[in-house]
Amino acid sequence: MANLQVTVEAPINIAFIKYWGKRAGGEKLILPANDSFSITLSTHPFRTKTSVVLRDDLEEDTLIINGEKSDVRSTPRIQSVLEYVRSTCPDELKNKRVYIVSENNFPTAAGMASSASGYCALAAALVRVFNSTANVSMLARMGSGSACRSTLGGFVIWHKGEKEDGSDCVATQFVDENYWPEMQVLCAVLQGEKKNTSSTAGMQQSLQTSPLMPKRIATTVSERMRTVSEAIKARDFYTFAQIAMSESDDLQAICATTQPQIQYATEDSYAMIRLVKTYNAKKGHPTLAYTFDAGANCFLFVLEKDLPEAVAMLMQHFPTPSERFYFHDAMLLQKIQEATVPHEYENIIDYPKKPFVMLLQSPVGSGVRYLSEGESLISL
Repeated sequence: MANLQVTVEAPINIAFIKYWGKRAGGEKLILPANDSFSITLSTHPFRTKTSVVLRDDLEEDTLIINGEKSDVRSTPRIQSVLEYVRSTCPDELKNKRVYIVSENNFPTAAGMASSASGYCALAAALVRVFNSTANVSMLARMGSGSACRSTLGGFVIWHKGEKEDGSDCVATQFVDENYWPEMQVLCAVLQGEKKNTSSTAGMQQSLQTSPLMPKRIATTVSERMRTVSEAIKARDFYTFAQIAMSESDDLQAICATTQPQIQYATEDSYAMIRLVKTYNAKKGHPTLAYTFDAGANCFLFVLEKDLPEAVAMLMQHFPTPSERFYFHDAMLLQKIQEATVPHEYENIIDYPKKPFVMLLQSPVGSGVRYLSEGESLISL
């Protein structure tokens, strides 16, 4: 028997081995050209929350996102998700309509994509409310590729798979959120213009035109997956950091060699790269590691013991008011406010001092959470 109503919350994730390009014939089902590896973030402070209820009194499926009605029929990916979940549910539920209410609590200024957490939450809720046999990560992937990685906590691998139907193209947990508790993730939200090339379009342009893509798909990613897997198992931050930054640099190089050229990074993005590299060089080893997706924002990996000094160093170069800090851990925030920057890490790059739009902090998170009826967004 299906649940009448289901409410879930889902996090974002950040990949350190990137998904960039779909394999031949994999455009509709979103089947990637290579494996990818990510860290799931906590659902506090930011997440997508979605409630779904099955109804007999609706003429069509209904979706409300952040208080506004969306046209399900004009959104092919949502249609694909709904069609698939109905094909894998009991016969008596196939013709029921769904009423979906979803909200993101991402500040508009964050400029962060909510598609991963959004489709992850939608898939998890639909599978349970329809009593479906579908794999949640596979269903989420049909909405947004990276959404499949948000279904699980900890460090997560999205397997590219080999089958044409995508049934082996799923996410699996490599280690859970408790395996490496010292690992922390920061996101420096940087000032920048809205990107003029979507990641969906950009990755396919790169696949077709960048001379760097064939080697990446043939050998580079698989070698990095092996090396970073060993680093995570050993909790070896130095190796992890080097792989994450090399992978991010490669994505920038691929975009630069794509025709026509794609540029997601801004001057602030490049300043952050210089700052992290200079800081690490002065420390004598990787203490901070950066990664960028298809956008200007800089994600940073750092161990908890190094976080107060690292953030104090960042603030010395990008002075940001504390009211723009969104931290999961209040104790860490207090340590940062008490931290001082050693003189040798002051003014280590020549760049105008300006604030981040905001600075986010998260430990490694636990993935999708099913919530109680009392937390539903729908009043029955």
